Amino acid sequence: MLDKKIYDEIFSRSFTIPIKVVYWDGKEKTYGPEGKSDITIKFNDKVPISEVVKHATLTLGEAYMDKKIEIEGSIQKLITSAYTQSDSFMSSVKLKKYIPKFNHSEEGNKKEIQEHYDIGNDFYKLWLDKTMTYSCAYFRTPEDTLEQAQMNKVRHILNKLNTKPGETILDIGCGWGTMMFTAAKEYGLKAKGVTLSQEQYDYVNQKIQDENLGDQMEVMLEDYREVKEKFDHVVSVGMFEHVGEDNLPGYFETVKNVLKPNGNALIHGITGQHYGVGVDAWLVKYIFPGGYIPDVKENVGHILDAGLQIDDLEPLRRHYQKTVEIWDHNFNKVKDQVNEMYGERFVRMWDLYLQACAASFESGNIDVIQYLLTNGPSGTAMPMTREYMTDLDKKTAE
Repeated sequence: MLDKKIYDEIFSRSFTIPIKVVYWDGKEKTYGPEGKSDITIKFNDKVPISEVVKHATLTLGEAYMDKKIEIEGSIQKLITSAYTQSDSFMSSVKLKKYIPKFNHSEEGNKKEIQEHYDIGNDFYKLWLDKTMTYSCAYFRTPEDTLEQAQMNKVRHILNKLNTKPGETILDIGCGWGTMMFTAAKEYGLKAKGVTLSQEQYDYVNQKIQDENLGDQMEVMLEDYREVKEKFDHVVSVGMFEHVGEDNLPGYFETVKNVLKPNGNALIHGITGQHYGVGVDAWLVKYIFPGGYIPDVKENVGHILDAGLQIDDLEPLRRHYQKTVEIWDHNFNKVKDQVNEMYGERFVRMWDLYLQACAASFESGNIDVIQYLLTNGPSGTAMPMTREYMTDLDKKTAE
């Protein structure tokens, strides 16, 4: 009885749209503003409120994975509603006790935190685009395909850096090398990438040999902190979210140390534009072990401490929302194959993750920002205005 009473208190102020809840005893109630609900939360089993208090997102996420909770309708729309309701249990001061604290001592506890699923490339090939890019795309027009938008992103970054043929560039966390190969083949740069993935290293290294780019490109299987050379430019996409809170200062110090005087860097990553983004228990356990999302103030502080200067900031929140929505659409088209490969619980987990991620971007709970940084006074080696960025984008698009 107490569990249901507390759920009723939480749900009564948690939504901006009508949401129907069917409790484990069969009783129904609609929350939010008046109107017909097209989303239903159904409790197949009682989920003790005491467990929710310990770890809200972890408990509710696992309950959905285990089919203790069913959601009829759009999960993205449901979570967006909860995030945008100012008095919801996501943000209410009165109900803040229902949101668990998650710290790095818990993160290090092997009994509570499992390693990331060893999924393999075959899984990602099912729903990513041909570039195999697992980061925010950049949609110059609404008609852009995901593959076009991913290449837009790569060129947008290189255009922002205002590169010149013959200059050098370091890609920290180079992935499968799309940024590197574009920098070398289209922009005439000498590119070096670092990765800790043996598969990525083997793939990029083989491709360099196949395309006879050995004089222009190099990939290293090493930690980015081991790099000793100096570069005209540094790029790092979707990296700082994974280094951990304690390693963020050193990450930006490394960017500073590998840049030549007045060189520049484009750092692209998920960032919060409010306090308290940090970590999420369910996400860390099932998707990104050790992950930490810093807010803008944190990153700017580390940038200043490292002796770098900011030349430009660009939020791409809506671009990432659209990217993840396309990913989830693609994922659901192949979910039967994923079910055969990994089982229904895995399918529910990934669908929940992708929709929750889209909702988080849609509501502004998280953002993705490109930080254009200089190793020296801002703009010293750059054009006086930002017009060059759009001019180069148009030129490369043509």
